[in-house]
Amino acid sequence: MASSKVWFTNLRTKPSQNLLKKLETLVIKAGIGEIDFQKKIVAIKIHFGEPGNLAYLRPNYAAQIVKYLKAKEAIPFLTDCNTLYHGRRSNAPMHLEAAFENGYNPLATGCPVVIGDGIKGTEYREIELNTEYCTSAKIGSAIADSDVIISMNHFKGHEMTGFGGALKNLGMGCASVGGKLFLHSASSPRINEDNCTGCSICEKNCNYGAVVVGDDNIAHIDYEKCVGCGQCVAVCQYDSAQVVWQNATETACKRIAEYTLAVVKDKPCFHINFIMNVSPDCDCFPANDYPLVSDIGMAASFDPVALDKACADMVTAAPALAGSRICKSHDQGTMEGLDKFKKAHPDTFWESGLEHAVKIGLGNIDYELITV
Repeated sequence: MASSKVWFTNLRTKPSQNLLKKLETLVIKAGIGEIDFQKKIVAIKIHFGEPGNLAYLRPNYAAQIVKYLKAKEAIPFLTDCNTLYHGRRSNAPMHLEAAFENGYNPLATGCPVVIGDGIKGTEYREIELNTEYCTSAKIGSAIADSDVIISMNHFKGHEMTGFGGALKNLGMGCASVGGKLFLHSASSPRINEDNCTGCSICEKNCNYGAVVVGDDNIAHIDYEKCVGCGQCVAVCQYDSAQVVWQNATETACKRIAEYTLAVVKDKPCFHINFIMNVSPDCDCFPANDYPLVSDIGMAASFDPVALDKACADMVTAAPALAGSRICKSHDQGTMEGLDKFKKAHPDTFWESGLEHAVKIGLGNIDYELITV
């Protein structure tokens, strides 16, 4: 298989060409114009950032892409799906508030914000796969129903997958709450009885009759009936129905690759990675630690696998920042060529996700880096 093309631009600017203009030049050079956008509904998958975290992508970048798409007569919207954990993005009303607070609103970006899997994370389309780990994938309905997918990905570390890039933003980020449960855990949810109020919302929303509130006014799960769909986790407002966090990182990376395949299946897709503010952890945390490396640039490709591999290689080649979690000031120069993500999260195996993505036909690990 021939190598895939990944286009890259650094972050140097001049008065006639700021970063927003460089972004537009990058995506045009990378061939985004080959996609027929006219009258097409375009889902721009992005992470809005958990409030308190300041490493997430600035909305200005999204606004530039929206402006380009509208000039092509597209109908774009910004989107993300609800979180599995009980933060400020675990349901659509709070998720929208968080997005608007971080600048992702129609006034700033020029297009609507739509939460991909509905009010409580239960609106999804079942995409058939029949791959090694997934017979099907639960993808947020707004994303699955779109004509075109564009991913805008903050490339940074991640505590479960080593790093988060295009595959993580698409595979995990487009999964409904039930889909996220599958990706994170091999087990069904559990009930934290100390948090349960006996409100019965989980019982009412369980499609399999597996959750019943007993005479003790506490919800109980019948695991012979439970299918692990995550509906109870999605609707519980008291953090009583909880995920059993036990999935190995290697398995999670492979499942995420398969979910990414479901997202991009049978539709035009284009991907942009921003290798800047490379924080060691996910933007889901309400805080961000000191970056692992200096800002590197922006990269784009039709191939999300090649794109992630190219960005991982660039971070590996860069010197670690003195003062970062992985580096003492005296060993800064000695960490060029070492895997920064592995250093930050020793129990992760990000390579397994990319290798599996190649195996299932999602993309190519070999790439040609073209500088713009």
